[in-house]
Amino acid sequence: METQATFERFPQTAAAQAAPTEHERHWAALAHLGALLLALLTGWMAGVAGVIAAAAVYLLQASKSEFVADHARESINFNLSMFLYACTAALLGALLVGTTVLTLGIGAIVTLPAGLLLLLAAGVIAVMWLFCSIRASVRAWHGERYRYPLTLRLFR
Repeated sequence: METQATFERFPQTAAAQAAPTEHERHWAALAHLGALLLALLTGWMAGVAGVIAAAAVYLLQASKSEFVADHARESINFNLSMFLYACTAALLGALLVGTTVLTLGIGAIVTLPAGLLLLLAAGVIAVMWLFCSIRASVRAWHGERYRYPLTLRLFR
Protein backbone atom coordinates (compact mmCIF):
# COMPACT_ATOMS: atom_id res chain seq x y z
CA MET A 1 0.00 0.00 0.00
CA GLU A 2 2.78 2.43 0.93
CA THR A 3 4.74 1.50 -2.20
CA GLN A 4 1.75 2.34 -4.38
CA ALA A 5 1.37 5.74 -2.68
CA THR A 6 5.07 6.42 -3.25
CA PHE A 7 4.73 5.78 -6.98
CA GLU A 8 1.67 8.03 -7.19
CA ARG A 9 3.43 10.93 -5.45
CA PHE A 10 6.59 10.59 -7.52
CA PRO A 11 5.58 9.54 -11.03
CA GLN A 12 8.46 8.00 -12.93
CA THR A 13 9.00 7.12 -16.55
CA ALA A 14 9.68 3.53 -17.58
CA ALA A 15 13.37 4.37 -18.08
CA ALA A 16 13.63 5.88 -14.59
CA GLN A 17 12.06 2.77 -13.03
CA ALA A 18 14.77 0.54 -14.51
CA ALA A 19 17.57 -0.33 -12.13
CA PRO A 20 20.37 2.22 -12.35
CA THR A 21 23.78 1.07 -13.50
CA GLU A 22 26.78 0.99 -11.20
CA HIS A 23 28.14 4.09 -12.96
CA GLU A 24 24.88 5.97 -12.29
CA ARG A 25 24.80 4.89 -8.66
CA HIS A 26 28.36 6.15 -8.13
CA TRP A 27 27.58 9.55 -9.66
CA ALA A 28 24.35 9.84 -7.64
CA ALA A 29 26.19 9.05 -4.40
CA LEU A 30 28.90 11.54 -5.40
CA ALA A 31 26.26 14.27 -5.70
CA HIS A 32 25.47 13.84 -1.99
CA LEU A 33 28.95 12.98 -0.67
CA GLY A 34 30.65 15.68 -2.73
CA ALA A 35 28.22 18.27 -1.39
CA LEU A 36 28.77 17.01 2.16
CA LEU A 37 32.56 16.96 1.94
CA LEU A 38 32.89 20.32 0.21
CA ALA A 39 30.51 21.95 2.69
CA LEU A 40 32.39 20.39 5.63
CA LEU A 41 35.70 21.63 4.28
CA THR A 42 34.38 25.17 3.94
CA GLY A 43 32.27 25.23 7.12
CA TRP A 44 28.68 24.04 7.37
CA MET A 45 27.37 27.61 7.36
CA ALA A 46 28.80 27.95 3.87
CA GLY A 47 26.22 25.57 2.38
CA VAL A 48 26.76 27.21 -0.96
CA ALA A 49 29.79 24.94 -1.40
CA GLY A 50 27.48 21.94 -1.13
CA VAL A 51 25.24 23.42 -3.78
CA ILE A 52 28.24 23.95 -6.07
CA ALA A 53 29.42 20.34 -5.69
CA ALA A 54 25.96 18.92 -6.41
CA ALA A 55 25.48 21.35 -9.30
CA ALA A 56 28.75 20.16 -10.84
CA VAL A 57 27.47 16.56 -10.80
CA TYR A 58 24.16 17.75 -12.24
CA LEU A 59 25.84 19.64 -15.08
CA LEU A 60 28.13 16.71 -15.92
CA GLN A 61 25.57 13.90 -15.76
CA ALA A 62 21.99 15.23 -16.03
CA SER A 63 21.74 14.68 -19.77
CA LYS A 64 23.04 11.11 -19.41
CA SER A 65 20.96 9.80 -16.50
CA GLU A 66 17.62 10.78 -14.98
CA PHE A 67 18.58 8.87 -11.82
CA VAL A 68 21.73 10.96 -11.32
CA ALA A 69 19.89 14.17 -12.23
CA ASP A 70 17.19 13.43 -9.65
CA HIS A 71 19.74 12.83 -6.88
CA ALA A 72 21.76 15.91 -7.84
CA ARG A 73 18.60 18.10 -7.81
CA GLU A 74 17.70 16.74 -4.38
CA SER A 75 21.19 17.50 -3.09
CA ILE A 76 21.14 21.02 -4.54
CA ASN A 77 17.74 21.76 -3.02
CA PHE A 78 18.68 20.30 0.36
CA ASN A 79 21.99 22.13 0.66
CA LEU A 80 20.38 25.36 -0.48
CA SER A 81 17.60 24.88 2.08
CA MET A 82 20.11 24.21 4.86
CA PHE A 83 22.02 27.33 3.84
CA LEU A 84 18.83 29.42 3.99
CA TYR A 85 17.92 27.95 7.39
CA ALA A 86 21.42 28.72 8.70
CA CYS A 87 21.23 32.30 7.38
CA THR A 88 17.86 32.72 9.08
CA ALA A 89 19.30 31.42 12.36
CA ALA A 90 22.27 33.80 12.07
CA LEU A 91 19.96 36.74 11.37
CA LEU A 92 17.77 35.88 14.35
CA GLY A 93 20.89 35.58 16.52
CA ALA A 94 22.06 39.02 15.41
CA LEU A 95 18.63 40.45 16.19
CA LEU A 96 18.68 38.90 19.67
CA VAL A 97 22.12 40.37 20.39
CA GLY A 98 20.99 43.74 19.04
CA THR A 99 17.90 43.66 21.23
CA THR A 100 20.02 42.92 24.30
CA VAL A 101 22.40 45.77 23.50
CA LEU A 102 19.61 48.26 22.76
CA THR A 103 17.88 47.54 26.05
CA LEU A 104 21.19 47.92 27.91
CA GLY A 105 21.08 44.29 29.02
CA ILE A 106 17.56 44.30 30.43
CA GLY A 107 16.32 42.44 27.33
CA ALA A 108 18.59 39.53 28.25
CA ILE A 109 15.74 38.17 30.35
CA VAL A 110 13.93 37.39 27.10
CA THR A 111 16.81 37.08 24.66
CA LEU A 112 18.91 34.63 26.68
CA PRO A 113 16.31 31.81 26.61
CA ALA A 114 15.51 32.63 22.98
CA GLY A 115 19.22 32.53 22.15
CA LEU A 116 19.59 29.15 23.82
CA LEU A 117 16.65 27.82 21.80
CA LEU A 118 18.18 29.26 18.66
CA LEU A 119 21.51 27.59 19.47
CA LEU A 120 19.68 24.30 19.99
CA ALA A 121 17.88 24.74 16.65
CA ALA A 122 21.21 25.40 14.90
CA GLY A 123 22.60 22.20 16.40
CA VAL A 124 19.57 20.24 15.22
CA ILE A 125 19.98 21.69 11.72
CA ALA A 126 23.66 20.66 11.67
CA VAL A 127 22.97 17.10 12.85
CA MET A 128 20.05 16.71 10.45
CA TRP A 129 22.17 18.00 7.58
CA LEU A 130 24.95 15.51 8.35
CA PHE A 131 22.64 12.53 8.94
CA CYS A 132 20.46 13.15 5.88
CA SER A 133 23.44 13.68 3.58
CA ILE A 134 24.97 10.37 4.64
CA ARG A 135 21.64 8.58 4.35
CA ALA A 136 21.04 10.00 0.87
CA SER A 137 24.52 8.86 -0.21
CA VAL A 138 23.87 5.33 1.00
CA ARG A 139 20.45 5.21 -0.67
CA ALA A 140 21.95 6.45 -3.96
CA TRP A 141 24.75 3.88 -3.69
CA HIS A 142 22.10 1.15 -3.38
CA GLY A 143 20.21 2.48 -6.41
CA GLU A 144 17.25 3.87 -4.47
CA ARG A 145 15.59 7.25 -4.78
CA TYR A 146 15.71 9.59 -1.77
CA ARG A 147 13.76 12.70 -0.81
CA TYR A 148 15.29 14.92 1.87
CA PRO A 149 12.97 16.08 4.66
CA LEU A 150 12.25 19.79 5.25
CA THR A 151 13.61 20.72 1.84
CA LEU A 152 12.48 23.68 -0.21
CA ARG A 153 12.11 22.48 -3.81
CA LEU A 154 13.58 25.58 -5.46
CA PHE A 155 15.48 23.84 -8.26
CA ARG A 156 13.37 21.49 -10.38
